[in-house]
Amino acid sequence: MKESIADPRQQIILNAAWFAFAAYGYRKTSMDDIARGAAMSRPALYLHYRNKRDIFRSLVRQYYDDAAKAIEAALAGPGSASEVLSAAFRAQGGEVTEAMLGAPHGMELLDTTSVTAADTVQAGEERLRAIYAAWLARVTGVGAGPGRFAGSEQDMAGTMTAALKGIKMAGTDYATYRTRVALLAAMIGAGLEASRA
Repeated sequence: MKESIADPRQQIILNAAWFAFAAYGYRKTSMDDIARGAAMSRPALYLHYRNKRDIFRSLVRQYYDDAAKAIEAALAGPGSASEVLSAAFRAQGGEVTEAMLGAPHGMELLDTTSVTAADTVQAGEERLRAIYAAWLARVTGVGAGPGRFAGSEQDMAGTMTAALKGIKMAGTDYATYRTRVALLAAMIGAGLEASRA
């Protein structure tokens, strides 16, 4: 996990939790496993988090915080629409997706995210959609006239984030995920570039 939590002890706990969840799965990971990985006592762990659900939700929040920053940076970069989207999609997937798709319990963690942190995921996905929609409005003028796409920037951004989520949930290996994400960026970018011609 990237370091974006202000309290260094909490970041240590989150890092330890991430490794425990990836190694043992959400269901089999205990607070003792997390405390041991963080080199602290279980009572000390409870000073920071109520339970493993609270820790897991914090990990999901951290993922979306990190992804939002990385996507904004990528979308501000130079290049064609396809190149910029490809960089943004890679930034959104990042290390976490690679680790999840490579972990023995990666699919369990993806499923747990949908159940344990559904509201956090919804808020995070809305934030990412807003970032993509702002980029679409700024760069391409989607929905702004003849020859443009019929949908709004928000509709386009929602379609992009849903497609990215679907590719991740397909349960493929990371190399296949990267190939499909790059293809998605190329297809969307080509369509956007053609609509501006």
